[in-house]
Amino acid sequence: MDVRVEGQVVDAPEQGDVAAVLQKALSGKKFKSVVAARVTAEGTETLCDLSATVPAQCTDITPVYADSPEGLSMIRHSTAHVMAAAVKKLYPSAKVTIGPAVENGFYYDFDVEKPFSSEDFPAIEAEMQRIVNERLPFVRTTMSKADAIEKFSKMGENFKVEIIEGIEGDTVSLYTCGDFTDLCRGPHVPHTGFSKASKILSAAGAYWRGDSSRKMLQRIYAVAFPKKEELDQYLAEQAEALKRDHNKLGRDLEYFTTVDCIGQGLPILLPKGARVIQLLQRWVEDVEQAHGYLLTKTPLMAKRELYKISGHWDHYLDGMFVLGDPQDETKECFALRPMTCPFQYQVYLNRGRSYRDLPMRLGETSTLFRNEDSGEMHGLIRVRQFTISEGHLVLRPDQLEEEFKGCLDLAKYCLGTVGLLDKCTFRFSQWDPANPNNKYEGTKEQWDHAQSVMERILKDLDVDYTVGIDEAAFYGPKLDIQYKNVYGKEDTLVTIQIDMLLAERFGMYYIDENGEKKLPYIIHRTSLGCYERTLAYLIEEYAGALPTWMAPEQVRFLPVTDRAADYCAEQAKKLEDMGFRVEVDYRNEKIGRKIRDAQMEKVPYMVVVGDRDMENGTVSPRHRADGDLGAMSMDEFSALLKQVVDNKEKK
Repeated sequence: MDVRVEGQVVDAPEQGDVAAVLQKALSGKKFKSVVAARVTAEGTETLCDLSATVPAQCTDITPVYADSPEGLSMIRHSTAHVMAAAVKKLYPSAKVTIGPAVENGFYYDFDVEKPFSSEDFPAIEAEMQRIVNERLPFVRTTMSKADAIEKFSKMGENFKVEIIEGIEGDTVSLYTCGDFTDLCRGPHVPHTGFSKASKILSAAGAYWRGDSSRKMLQRIYAVAFPKKEELDQYLAEQAEALKRDHNKLGRDLEYFTTVDCIGQGLPILLPKGARVIQLLQRWVEDVEQAHGYLLTKTPLMAKRELYKISGHWDHYLDGMFVLGDPQDETKECFALRPMTCPFQYQVYLNRGRSYRDLPMRLGETSTLFRNEDSGEMHGLIRVRQFTISEGHLVLRPDQLEEEFKGCLDLAKYCLGTVGLLDKCTFRFSQWDPANPNNKYEGTKEQWDHAQSVMERILKDLDVDYTVGIDEAAFYGPKLDIQYKNVYGKEDTLVTIQIDMLLAERFGMYYIDENGEKKLPYIIHRTSLGCYERTLAYLIEEYAGALPTWMAPEQVRFLPVTDRAADYCAEQAKKLEDMGFRVEVDYRNEKIGRKIRDAQMEKVPYMVVVGDRDMENGTVSPRHRADGDLGAMSMDEFSALLKQVVDNKEKK
């Protein structure tokens, strides 16, 4: 039987295995890096183990290499089996559940008597290494569901029994390496030797099947790569990421804290963090005013009737904090707002509108509340109360492209000014046509129209984007500006949404030039997004050393002796009167200690003042990155400072 492999035809023996065919076609070195194959027979392609039998009427076999995305995922999943085997060897009473591959690695959930700790990791890794060194083959077998249930029941693996009972069909597949057998659809790498580069990172609690009413399990997270060099590089990058992690660095630098009795996802902004966010908010409000936005101030809560009109009650109730019984229609029920749009619409509806009133650009520094799952909480990035630079533009259909471009330009300007734009990506978030009656309002025709309009606008604006299916808002498509934290986790920073539906629900008509009532379009947008999330990304981007213009403390005077303290106070007052944020370190410490502390606290400018400076009427500033700037007059230093701040330089 002739089979094509990477452009060449190979004679495949009947009942031979896939590995034998690939070994004929590939060099020895190349074959050693193959972990699986895609086999095509009768027009159907199947991913399979190398030990699989070549099917009759096979036409093509495509090798899957270890360094390919698909091969890497298989290595990680197979390494999860290796780890499960190690845990079962060390903890025989442990019960196994699931162990999927995830980005950069894998996890496996266990039911154990005592939670895992970092002290357990070395022993588990040592046992994993023993299994790897033995190069044990992954052997696939199939059996009936009934036999599998009996087998795992005898093993005491009740979680596997539950999984098997939920599988459709009459048969299931199992994989065995050494003494360990696991339920798995596969495929797997040929042997455990491919799992030679892994590292356990952490352990945490996880509910069985994500259900808080079910058993709490222990989840071990690990990373895995084809080569040790790649693992070492990843671990080095993670060590650097840890230095920049806002959840640690932001606390160390006293930007924010959290308190158990207040609650998860409800951070306390300390004076430094509060100052930075205040500066950003004031700046964004001024920029938006210059772009024709009208400032609004609306309530933090509303009756359920408002959310019923907007559709949030039907589509977003689980994500809202409700005050009262949402099911009792006989009593008033309020909810904290998860977004500002239905509130700002009331500004438009305050009186009748003409086509001459449009576009109406409404902006608000809005505090919002969203009932995020506890597992989603992370520092300042994912919280339950946050403040956002929210805005809504009510406009005529002929104004849509120009106003959308204006929103995008404004967002890019804001993100570029703070230094985040270069690492942003763009996602065109669309609806899922397979799920129209659950999450989304409107008809297929309305969605097709809205998305085609947005697609044309993005093409005209030459926006390089990816498509996110089922990522749209329930009322319309959106352009999401995405950003990754230091660990590679992506979240939305800024969003621009086209809404052709909600205006009708609120009766937001305008009178056109012919005296006829027409419905406007609405753009939902943010300029800088959630301020808490932005602060988190800024801390990570600059490793805590925020640019001078937004730094909570811009200058710190460091008197060398007590004699210089009064002189420092006088010079500091001059800068404060000019609007700069200045402190004086009056502590009775050596100047070296004062400089080190200021450096550790990421203060942009340190002004060292000694006897010579007092005699000459000068100061000796140091920049945290550039070092000693030399002696200069206060006028020269204030001019330098003003230039850096006014130009919003990233230093």
